[in-house]
Amino acid sequence: MRPCAASALSKLRYRFLLLTAAAPLMPTAMTQATETPVRSPGGAAVMERAPERVRKPSPRYKVLLHNDPVNTMEYVVTTLRQVVPSLSEQDAVAVMIETHNTGVGLVIVCDIEPAEFYCESLKAKGLTSTIEPEE
Repeated sequence: MRPCAASALSKLRYRFLLLTAAAPLMPTAMTQATETPVRSPGGAAVMERAPERVRKPSPRYKVLLHNDPVNTMEYVVTTLRQVVPSLSEQDAVAVMIETHNTGVGLVIVCDIEPAEFYCESLKAKGLTSTIEPEE
């Protein structure tokens, strides 16, 4: 081997040794991104976790249907099923009966955007509806 090639080879070996010696300090693919390596006084690498963020659940809203003397019971049930696809036939009938007997019925409890959508869709079909925060 030429002296120049031997010198270049030894430089590469030196760099490889430096990289492999520092490897234990790097987080592995199995660790989470929130972990950071820290060297303790004894020389061992200790992984410390950053505190995880806690998400607050989004506020929920009640979609309420109000009784009216205009619409038939069949129309109310059909409209509820069209506007709120998650309602079964039995659920829609139960909401209609509750509304008829008490004056107001609970249609669904959900996030603000779907609640506003359901409320406006019911109003567009001639039913009286409001939303209010769930307590």
